Amino acid sequence: MRKELMAAAVVVAAVAVTVVAGCGTEDGTGVRTSAEAVVTGSPPATPYDGPLYVPHREVDEDSLRAMKTESGAAGRALECDGEMFSGGGGPGAWSEGDGGGTPREGLEAYFEIEQPDVPKDGYRVEREEEDRVLFSYDVQGRTKVAVIVAKDRKNAPGWGPETSASCDPAELPASFTDSQGYEVWTDENGDRVPISEVVTSEGPAHCEWQKAHFLHTGRDLEGDGKLYARDPERVLPDEMLMTPYDGDVTMPEEAKDTGYRLDDWELWFTDDTSTAYVRTADGVEAWPAVREESRCL
Repeated sequence: MRKELMAAAVVVAAVAVTVVAGCGTEDGTGVRTSAEAVVTGSPPATPYDGPLYVPHREVDEDSLRAMKTESGAAGRALECDGEMFSGGGGPGAWSEGDGGGTPREGLEAYFEIEQPDVPKDGYRVEREEEDRVLFSYDVQGRTKVAVIVAKDRKNAPGWGPETSASCDPAELPASFTDSQGYEVWTDENGDRVPISEVVTSEGPAHCEWQKAHFLHTGRDLEGDGKLYARDPERVLPDEMLMTPYDGDVTMPEEAKDTGYRLDDWELWFTDDTSTAYVRTADGVEAWPAVREESRCL
């Protein structure tokens, strides 16, 4: 089972796991099965030289340690700037015909079976053995997504996914994150900030919240993470927000600049994290926290 670090931070497709329930969406990317799924290119400067099989098992907890245990060799093949974001073992079994006849078709089976939130093309063969192949998606010569496909495992005929792992989406190209709706912030050095730390998105149209905006802070920034909302059109239920949204406030004297930026937005907080303050070109907005028990009805 694949896990994602701080799943609530994936606020883009469904606003947030803690806020939206039973309100499904389609990512619109489909499954890429063309020749573009696998490309050729120069080998990396430091190719993965570890084993393609590492014993892995499902762990009943949502943590980085659990992902490393579940992702096996794929997790070891990553070259993340930060921590692993997503990883796990593939399905334990599939029927005849679900697997592929070649390693490339096994990679395509991974996209179809797992529906992962990663690029669907641009992979290359990094390591190859008789019954296993490591496919990697690289950014500037470093592996950001690793997928190991295996042949004829027990109850899994043909080629198909065995383990997979990926770095934080912020480490992937902007063309991908933009297509997925991730609004990736930058820090004081202009570097992209992991979405497991902070991420914003428009509200989902399927919940009729597209005129609202959501901000999720991860545990590295504000404890265990909080969800905030911008609601100038008042499309969100009143009971959903801890306090009303205010689009014109005075920045509190005790507020501190996080250094995070998104275009002309600046993110500020006081010690009381019940409100996020966003400085814009027009002034300062107060984004209230969202109640954890809120649901999209």
